[in-house]
Amino acid sequence: MAQRLEYTPRVWTAEEKLAEAQADSNEALLEGLNLLRGLHETGVLDTLVKLVRGGEGLLGGTLRVLEGDSSTRLIRNVLELVRTASEIDPAALGSLGRAANAGLIEGAKRVQKGDGVGLGELLGLLKDRDVQVALGALFGTLKGFGRSLRDSSGETTETPAQRRPDEELNKNRT
Repeated sequence: MAQRLEYTPRVWTAEEKLAEAQADSNEALLEGLNLLRGLHETGVLDTLVKLVRGGEGLLGGTLRVLEGDSSTRLIRNVLELVRTASEIDPAALGSLGRAANAGLIEGAKRVQKGDGVGLGELLGLLKDRDVQVALGALFGTLKGFGRSLRDSSGETTETPAQRRPDEELNKNRT
């Protein structure tokens, strides 16, 4: 009568498992080591280790990473950008973004063709409704930009040329 065979699968050692995993992941390990080296060189790794371990000097380590004029300036600039972005009207930004995209596409077409603009064509383009709207938007943007710069510098005087014509008419009626 045949005897039953007993099979016990071989148990892999930790070293064998590690060697097989390493062979499968050489490229990923190299990328990870490069990232780890970069974090170590900038001091971020030390701060992260202290954060995970909750060790002493965590605040000091964080401040050392952030110290210096460039980091302070970076933080201030990011905060100012966030504040400015929160004031932008999303509808106006979307409208201007779409217009800028269409303008870039049109400009790229002209560059590919090698088209220039002569004086005659320039005068003809000034009659084009699209060009008139674009120039109005451009000059309106410049006017708002200038008004904001004057306000931020504390200049409040306004010349008659800076007033809107309808404001001037209403002023003369009273």
